[in-house]
Amino acid sequence: MLKIKRVSESVGKKVYTDFGEYFGEIEEASITDNKISGWRIRVSSAIGNLLGGARGVVIPHSFVKAVGDIFIINHASLPLEKEQEQLNEGSPELM
Repeated sequence: MLKIKRVSESVGKKVYTDFGEYFGEIEEASITDNKISGWRIRVSSAIGNLLGGARGVVIPHSFVKAVGDIFIINHASLPLEKEQEQLNEGSPELM
């Protein structure tokens, strides 16, 4: 059951990847035709370093897997640098 009834209630919620890694916090929602099309996320400093120093990213709503007390996003949606992607591909998947 979805607990959030207003988009404004999601601002400030923590965002994690489906691998359990902390990603950042929701800053705002992008709304197109009365539907949420994406989420602007202020990334943590560790993720910002992987993203070339970016302070935030916009993740399409289709990559959001769950919304509740926290947001869970699909790890594959992250624009990581090539070498980081290769490291993740070589590591065993979590079960």
